[in-house]
Amino acid sequence: MRLLYSFQTAAALAFASIRAHKLRSFLTLLGVIIGVCSVVIVGAAIDGLGAYAEQTTAKTLGSNSYQIGQLLQLGRMSRKERYDKLKYNKRIRPEDYAYLKETTGDRILYSPYRVKGVDVKHGTQTLESVSVIGVAPSMAEIREIDLTEGRFFTEQEEQNRVPVAVIGEDLRTQFFPGVTPLGKEIKIQGFDFTVIGVQEKIGSGGGNGQSQDSVVFIPSTVYNRVFGPEQSLILFAKARPGDGLSLDQALDLTRVALRSHYKTRPGKDDNFDTLTPDSIREFIGRIIGLISAAVVPITAISLVVGGIVIMNIMLVSVTERTKEIGLRKSLGARHGDLMLQFLMEAVFLSAFGGAVGLSLGWAIARIASIVSGFPISVSPFYVILSLFVSSAVGVISGWYPAARAARLDPVEALRAE
Repeated sequence: MRLLYSFQTAAALAFASIRAHKLRSFLTLLGVIIGVCSVVIVGAAIDGLGAYAEQTTAKTLGSNSYQIGQLLQLGRMSRKERYDKLKYNKRIRPEDYAYLKETTGDRILYSPYRVKGVDVKHGTQTLESVSVIGVAPSMAEIREIDLTEGRFFTEQEEQNRVPVAVIGEDLRTQFFPGVTPLGKEIKIQGFDFTVIGVQEKIGSGGGNGQSQDSVVFIPSTVYNRVFGPEQSLILFAKARPGDGLSLDQALDLTRVALRSHYKTRPGKDDNFDTLTPDSIREFIGRIIGLISAAVVPITAISLVVGGIVIMNIMLVSVTERTKEIGLRKSLGARHGDLMLQFLMEAVFLSAFGGAVGLSLGWAIARIASIVSGFPISVSPFYVILSLFVSSAVGVISGWYPAARAARLDPVEALRAE
């Protein structure tokens, strides 16, 4: 009962002190508000970056597809490592693609992938550095390419080398604002292509921040005619729908077939590279983890500054209320009662500042998400972290001033001016 009364009394005195010095209390709160708000916004941005990278990876590469090539490593590689890889790994040639289709094509979809950055024209307009990509019709299913208009090209169009194209949103916006691009023509390297489809807007991605909407998909056979044949390919692959193969099972089937084709000895490493969405997600996760490890502690420094401000204000408060402390002690207030009173005041300041900072951070993150279209959201982890840290800052910052107040000699305190 006494403990409850002590808490109620300490809380009432703390609130009275905060209300008596509104401006000072508000300025004290600013440090915590800014600190918590910063942590929440940065945390939301990092989470949003992870979600955006996940979405873009799925749209750009397909959720269950994988790639085969001579060199497909993520991240930086030393010159020696790169040289050794290129020396050991074999090029994926057109005949290897044909072999895989013949031996495993009944269960797995394959598509060659070649890309070149060139200028694309329509009438008098030119869009520079467009990624022109030569693929098979199966790429639409492998990469789960969604179209907002039209269709993807067919196997017959690929075999007959029909100059058709599926364009990205950047080309549609630049060349055909307000009208349908279907049936219109664009020019690539002097060749005319008829637009038959428009890819859904993706945004930036692919690990280099480049727009994935500045693209043109054309049949691989037409690509070879425009840019010449290529002796080294990247292949995209995916288990055929309804076949029952998981991504790992399909990848193993491809690996076994290609190892057999290359006559790779048992126990030797694959002499080709493979890349799966999981490895890409793991790589992105590591990058985001490094960003978090560097940015979040720097942002949290503002909370430390807020704690220092609270401690300074509480020390000033103890000095100003020395007579009050002496009077309370002379009337029977114990050491713990005074500790609790000043601790409660510090905790109230920091907790309220944390709540305001959290609300402000959530509002800013929400507005930024709506304006930019970037998936920014405040996760429960950062909500709990911000409230816990702000309360901890209050306890730590208030402990020394509270202990100093509790140690004051009542006689000396009553003499204070």
